[in-house]
Parts: sequence; structure tokens; C-alpha cells
Amino acid sequence: MVLSSYKNEDKVLLALDCIIFGFDQEELKILLVKRDFEPEKGKWSLIGGFLKKEENLDEAATRILRYLTGLNNIYMEQLYTFSKVDRDPAERTISVAYYALIDIATHDKALLKQNPVQWFSLKEAPTLIFDHHLMVEKAISRLRRRALTKPIGFELLPPKFTMRQLQKLYEAILDKKLDKRNFINKFNSLDILIKLNEKDMSSSKKGAFLFKFDEEKYRRKVEDGFIFKI
Repeated sequence: MVLSSYKNEDKVLLALDCIIFGFDQEELKILLVKRDFEPEKGKWSLIGGFLKKEENLDEAATRILRYLTGLNNIYMEQLYTFSKVDRDPAERTISVAYYALIDIATHDKALLKQNPVQWFSLKEAPTLIFDHHLMVEKAISRLRRRALTKPIGFELLPPKFTMRQLQKLYEAILDKKLDKRNFINKFNSLDILIKLNEKDMSSSKKGAFLFKFDEEKYRRKVEDGFIFKI
């Protein structure tokens, strides 16, 4: 039975916006979609949509991401709720933002089938609609804090990677150059890497050893957390 008092309350729309970060071995990128409806038709936006009555927030975020990008089984984390009264000129809308991390190379085939979506370098991304730039800024801030308290890389790197690729990832996230020897020593102290008897020969004749994450130790470090001063 619906309480009569509910009928007197204002109705508002609840949107979900997904900030999808990807890494292409050199720089951090963000996945955007070209908006095909008004307002702001033709402009770039985060991946987004609206909550349906039969869904919870996580289910809605998963559905929206799958519909617009073709991506499945992507771990997403709820970030923040944006509720400024005039944030959407079309209708009173509250947005719950999620962010996710993916390896671009692993998921690119699915994305290539979706015409309106495109990867952009964070430093060269176009102007976004509404308050989406604030969502991206908050997501980057969360990502940087996470990089210093939990290991980053399992979601963003290929299964096998070089130490240079791992360092490039951290430099892209933190937006600063890191000392190679110090970075290697710090990361080795975490004891979450397995050195393989294989080399990446694409960068030099000598080649660079490949590594992979020890998944059990990695997950334990994620759960326990740490302070990673680099």
C-alpha cells in the first residue's frame, strides 16, 4: 500500500554516469560518448543513463555500460552523488557517478563495434557537458589516493607487462616523473610480482623481462592496504 504522503513529494530523475579509465601502455585515457539527443546534442559526455524502477544502482550502471560500450564484467566502484539543483537544464536530475579501470587492449574489440564511443587522453579530452568535468576531477583524485594506498595495475595492465609499463602507469596516474631505481625497489618490496622467464623484445635488442601479478598476494594487499611513498 502506497502511503498517501508520498503523493505530495517531488519526483526527481536519478541518473548514473560512468567514468571509464583505460591505459594503453603510455598514457591514461578516458572513454567518452558523443551525445545523440538534446540538450547538448553532438557534444561529448560520460557514459550515462537513468535508473529503472526494477534496478538497484549497480545493476543500472552495468546495464548502461554494456549497452553503450559492449563491455561486460567490468568492476566499477561508486564514487559520489552530484545533486546541484540546476546541474541538468532539461529536468531536475540527481546523478550517481561510478568509476572503473580497464586495460584498453583487452577490451578494444568490443568497443570498436560501438560507433559513438571514443578514447581520449586525459590531457586532450574535449569539454564535457553539464558537471561531468567535476566528476572526472573527483575520479582522478580518488584514483591517485588509491594508487598510494593500494596496488594499481591488475585492471589496467595486460596479464604480462614490463617494469617500464608499470612505472609508466603510475606516472600517468600521479602525473609526475618517478625515479626508476626507487620505484622498482618500492614495488618489489610489496612482494606481489612474479618475474617470468620471458622478455619483451619490442623496445630493445636486449629486451625487458616480463612480470605478472601474484593474484592472491595482490588481492590481499588490496584488502589490507598500505602506504606507498614514491
